[in-house]
Amino acid sequence: MFGRNKSGTAPAVTETYQMQQKMLSFGDDFWIENGVGQRVFRVNGKTLRLRKTFRLEAADGYELLDIHSKFLRLRQTFVIERKGETVATLSKALIGIRDRFTVNIADGEDLHIRGNVVDHDYAISRDGVDIARVSKRWVRARDTYGVSIASGEDVPLLLAIAVCIDAISHAGR
Repeated sequence: MFGRNKSGTAPAVTETYQMQQKMLSFGDDFWIENGVGQRVFRVNGKTLRLRKTFRLEAADGYELLDIHSKFLRLRQTFVIERKGETVATLSKALIGIRDRFTVNIADGEDLHIRGNVVDHDYAISRDGVDIARVSKRWVRARDTYGVSIASGEDVPLLLAIAVCIDAISHAGR
């Protein structure tokens, strides 16, 4: 499932999270569940805003990340913030046959997304190594897809990236 790292071994997978598809319209809230169906994160869609805005919260309501679209940009862009500081900026390429995204990480290596984002079948990689995998294949619930994340990675950030990609790729919902 995950690519090999520089030592030739595959990173261990911590857990698969389940996210709802078709629920990222303006003002919608939804839960992200772990592999055993426990609600572990909540995506709070903010209403009455000029731009798409979401907040990723822990199950107890503690705010983890703010996610908002950049207003009046040529490329579709989302900014992910933690406690008011930008941690990542996700942008969709202007031109290309396939959807292409770049994720600029404020304090680290940029991430790359490859695969079929419209069908929720793509990988998020750093330096050529997959650190997260998004797929509908291993989730049986309708309108749900899974996000599997390698151990040691920033789980809330990678889930927020999946939220951004879904919001951009399925903007017409």
